[in-house]
Amino acid sequence: MSFSKLNLCEPILKAIKEEGYTSPTPVQSQAIPYILEGRDILAGAQTGTGKTAGFTLPMLELLTRDPKPTQKNKVRVLILTPTRELAAQVGESVSTYGRYLPYKSAIVFGGVGINPQIASLKKGLDILIATPGRLLDLIGQKCVDLSSVEMFILDEADRMLDMGFINDIKKVIALLPQKRQTLLFSATYSDDIKKLCSSILKNPATVEVARANTSSELVTQKVIFVDCARKTSLLAKLILQNKWEQVLVFTRTKHHANKLSDYLIKIGVSAAAIHGNKGQGARTKALADFKSGEVKILVATDIAARGLDIDQLPHVVNFELPNIAEDYVHRIGRTGRAGNEGEALSLVCIDEHEYLKGIEKLINKKIPSEIIEGYEPDPSIKAQPITQGRGGGGGRGQSQSPRKQNNQSSDQRRDGQSSHKKPEGQRSKPSTRHSSGNRGR
Repeated sequence: MSFSKLNLCEPILKAIKEEGYTSPTPVQSQAIPYILEGRDILAGAQTGTGKTAGFTLPMLELLTRDPKPTQKNKVRVLILTPTRELAAQVGESVSTYGRYLPYKSAIVFGGVGINPQIASLKKGLDILIATPGRLLDLIGQKCVDLSSVEMFILDEADRMLDMGFINDIKKVIALLPQKRQTLLFSATYSDDIKKLCSSILKNPATVEVARANTSSELVTQKVIFVDCARKTSLLAKLILQNKWEQVLVFTRTKHHANKLSDYLIKIGVSAAAIHGNKGQGARTKALADFKSGEVKILVATDIAARGLDIDQLPHVVNFELPNIAEDYVHRIGRTGRAGNEGEALSLVCIDEHEYLKGIEKLINKKIPSEIIEGYEPDPSIKAQPITQGRGGGGGRGQSQSPRKQNNQSSDQRRDGQSSHKKPEGQRSKPSTRHSSGNRGR
């Protein structure tokens, strides 16, 4: 199938062609017709499947079919995302595929100045891309009116719930008109997601391009058993020995992301860390340097990495397994995207064996394992508990105090919410043209 058969207008088809795409991905070919019919959608799609364009293209088409003037403080389409990185990515998709259309869009998220965002909203918008916290801030200041929203898109709903945004989502939904089209995208289906779907979707069409909670078949997965204290030197050996040029490394905590990045830099490997404590400007620069090849190793926490769209990323390394099994699927979904093969390697110590069992149960697959000569685990070391909770401590010698854990949680939530700190790095740009990450597919 070609895009021309999806009943999209010529300006959109022209933009798609200029991006080099000729055929829709499975999620696009399935979802777009339903959306153009005006139906609610429940779409199960992992990252890298083209889901962003899957809702951006028909959204733009529907706006074209029913042109209306913008109204002060009002929006026609609201797209809610969990993090600022993902908001920027969606914003770029809107800009890219709508470049020949006259629609006004803006991205609003916390951690940057609010005044430019208020200015763009006052003029009225066709499309608003927002994170929950900053949106509620703007609503509280009476800068945005959601009573005219015709389409509501909830992107990465599972991550939204994981980050504790359920109450914020409910507050936003309560302000939307009953008569609207709702599109919900989620990589996994938990009971909470199903409950949310039943409350906001009306007779939805279901689109699923991969079995729920499964890992990509294009990703080669492997576990290396190693003692916790030797993970850092083993990772360095693997990077240098295999001459890896582009690797995304996941840690459970911001502290470990910084520590690992600093170590790699000291031994001559270009590296950078991204996490919730980094300013938006620093995070954007680190990602840009990683994509350009100036930085070879990007060390990230789960929250900071959500929404990263990197074409042909060859390697993902789980320096520490995630506390939440579903996060493993999200992590390795950074590679093996859009038909490209990738490798996901997990360094697993004795403390993490229960996490590994949970992951293998979730993906219904035994992950092949090996032991590297010279890095054999010490059989005398016994497992120690790892602090529970998303982003909690890291096990042996890595646990945090409850106070630090609480700070971690609030920092992670701030990733998608407003911040009362002075703006760091970039200022928000209220105009239609935004760029961050790869283009919307």
